[in-house]
Amino acid sequence: MNDKDLSKFLSLVLRHQPQKIGITLDPNGWAEVAELLNKMQQKGMPVDLEQLQRVVATNHKQRFAFHPDQTRIRANQGHSVPVDVGLLPATPPEILFHGTSTASAAAIMGEGIRKQSRLHVHLSADVPTALQVGRRHGKPIVFRVKSQEMHQNGEVFYLSENGVWLTEYVAPQYLEVDPASADLPLP
Repeated sequence: MNDKDLSKFLSLVLRHQPQKIGITLDPNGWAEVAELLNKMQQKGMPVDLEQLQRVVATNHKQRFAFHPDQTRIRANQGHSVPVDVGLLPATPPEILFHGTSTASAAAIMGEGIRKQSRLHVHLSADVPTALQVGRRHGKPIVFRVKSQEMHQNGEVFYLSENGVWLTEYVAPQYLEVDPASADLPLP
């Protein structure tokens, strides 16, 4: 299994479907490394600890983390299974960004940004990251999120270990299309 495929597989089993290979996540999202590697071997995925460590260390989004004792691993955020990764409330910057596809823009302008099947809405600290996220879903568009105003109005924000801002919901009144996306027409 190459590193890219391993990263995708880890996202699947550590964020969404641990049952896919029969591992268990504890209440904080940790999986036992030995169990993970053993179950992967049983499923015909020859991954060793060295490759796992390399993928965690080199993942450009820093999606995964080892426990300090290196016996457990988890995803930093993005879960659709109920876990508590111990995020603490944080004060957001004035503006955050949300990248999505132009096909979703009209619905977002009308309904806001919902967490869908995940535990939180994911927001970026900069436009390039938001554009990159948006491209994964089709032709990208970036929304500016008035995060400081939301925070002042009582909305709670969290900052994950890998720099992703998280919140429960972004109402339409806190959204505007970012000028960097202005040339991309709304559907």
